[in-house]
Amino acid sequence: ECSTCHGTGARPGTKPTTCPTCHGSGTVRVQAGIFQVQQTCPHCHGTGQVISDPCPDCRGEGMRRTARVLNVKIPAGINDGQRIRLAGKGEPGQRGGAPGDLYVEIRIRPHDIFERDGDDLHTALPISFVTAALGGEVTVPTLDGESTMAIPEGTQCNKTFRMRGKGVKNLRTGDMGDLFVHIEIETPVNLSAKQKDLLRQFDESVKADGEKHNPRAQGFFDKMKSFFTQK
Repeated sequence: ECSTCHGTGARPGTKPTTCPTCHGSGTVRVQAGIFQVQQTCPHCHGTGQVISDPCPDCRGEGMRRTARVLNVKIPAGINDGQRIRLAGKGEPGQRGGAPGDLYVEIRIRPHDIFERDGDDLHTALPISFVTAALGGEVTVPTLDGESTMAIPEGTQCNKTFRMRGKGVKNLRTGDMGDLFVHIEIETPVNLSAKQKDLLRQFDESVKADGEKHNPRAQGFFDKMKSFFTQK
């Protein structure tokens, strides 16, 4: 809305006058053959008023284009593509009329840690092979901050754990989704000579009883051996 004329479109100190053509109705009747039809007044363009002395700032439009910054409250659990309606924050109506509404369409940026699936969240958690083998407690990032989670002995890569109620709030019901933690076993790098030697000793100690310690790997090699033997 123009701050000079307050939306009237008329120069300060003056007022719009009633349209002499339609007498303020905004419409006129015209003859179309044997019928009379009603149409928008061509003089006032349907407003019912005319401005003889327009506002110098908005040139009679009653509004000016300006940039504004609005604070928008984002409800928890909103989804990508949803719209928020801000009543009365749209373009002002002509000649002091009621303003329209502003619709804000939400676009959710990808997150570095979490991947969203509806109300559920997914995250990858790297752990050491020692923790995977012996078990222990690990720290897991959640929307509420850090939480602890128990890792059982013998946890395998790609194992998924579910933390109930640690997901996203449902916008309609208020229920919380779950957080799914996908385990990634990290292979150690930059080992010293002593550390490598210890790993070799460990490897030798389990080779004699490989099926007990590495059942999946042993089963795979047995299948491969059987496959080539049959040929």
